Amino acid sequence: MTASPPPIGTLPPPGEVPDTMWAQVIRKDRFGDPRTAFQIEELPVPEPKANEVLIGVMAAGINFNNVWAAHGIPIDVIAVRQKAGDPNDFHIGGSDASGVVYAVGDEVEGVAVGDEVITHPGWWNPDDPWIEAGKDPMLGPSAAIWGYNTNFGSFGQFCVAQEHQVLPKAPHLTWEEAAAPTLVGTTAYRMLFGWEGHTLKDDDLVLVWGGSGGLGSQAIQLISNHGARAVAVVSNPERGEYCKRLGAVGYVNRGDFSHWGVPPHWEDAAGQKEWLTGARGFGKAIWDVLGERRNPDIVLEHPGEATVPTSIFVCEPGGMVVICAGTTGYSATVDLRYHWTRQKRFQGSHGTNDEQAVSYNQLVVNGDIDPCLGKIFSFEDIGLAHYEMEQKFETYGNRVALLGAPKPGEGRRC
Repeated sequence: MTASPPPIGTLPPPGEVPDTMWAQVIRKDRFGDPRTAFQIEELPVPEPKANEVLIGVMAAGINFNNVWAAHGIPIDVIAVRQKAGDPNDFHIGGSDASGVVYAVGDEVEGVAVGDEVITHPGWWNPDDPWIEAGKDPMLGPSAAIWGYNTNFGSFGQFCVAQEHQVLPKAPHLTWEEAAAPTLVGTTAYRMLFGWEGHTLKDDDLVLVWGGSGGLGSQAIQLISNHGARAVAVVSNPERGEYCKRLGAVGYVNRGDFSHWGVPPHWEDAAGQKEWLTGARGFGKAIWDVLGERRNPDIVLEHPGEATVPTSIFVCEPGGMVVICAGTTGYSATVDLRYHWTRQKRFQGSHGTNDEQAVSYNQLVVNGDIDPCLGKIFSFEDIGLAHYEMEQKFETYGNRVALLGAPKPGEGRRC
């Protein structure tokens, strides 16, 4: 081992592990604006335990979960871990990584030093009785999102992941492209294929919120590749055209409507009438895109508070609204009249299991799914990257920060 961390933009030869590393770190006393919540610190390189892998990080994907971590809401991830016995008083986030294996813990058999890999974000305790019983790990009590609920994610020069999370990097992708899509891509895959009775079928119609963003860009490709049809919801026509290039049959501009947010109480007749006018207009806009009166069989939700009422309203009777986040807030209100009488499913979806992650990654390796790299940040600007995501700065696809990889320029776009 060597004493000092390597400069950002470099890594030592595989197998040579330094004592310390540079990392973008969140601490409780600076919760708030991501630009100040994240600070660069020198910390010890973590050691892989049994069934764990130490990865030298070339590039790290930026996801909304660490916007929440920076603010300490809706949970303080540091406090939660400390309550469970973790002695560390800091958080190194990052739920997407591309890199090289530097060391493996005991019982690791399928990964070797020098392998070029990516990670998926599903983490769980292998001794969890739920998992030992053969049930879906992401529904188990110990399920967590790596690099959010867990520490030592991809915003350090070295990260630690469980062996089952470590998957082969697509050889045709650059480090930054490979780091871009896995959390959002595996999330979209689970949303579309993970819920029995409402898995994606040929010719299904799927409404995709935030179609030009990270989750949406992956979902549209998965839908199109499966022989189904995607209609994207976007904020302007330029983003809509981008979604069409990815395979969407068309788009709806949410800026044409103003009924967003929690609807008026059902006893407010005038307010209800105004809201219904907006929701029905939004539904008609979907018909206009299709050229037929057809409602979405599946709605992929993640804005939450501002949009869930409309999603439930426009979903096909017997269809499913599936949600994985709440980027506009998580106090959503559902008008149950349009939920129970039309027998719609409102399904939560979180993370990925191994089977789903492997299936998604194989599509990437095969070249069937483009990672949609939108913007590259320096290691120093990881806080800025999260701030821009929170403030909804214009970016198509996914954001990535470089750590061990040298600065390549602007990358490529779908």
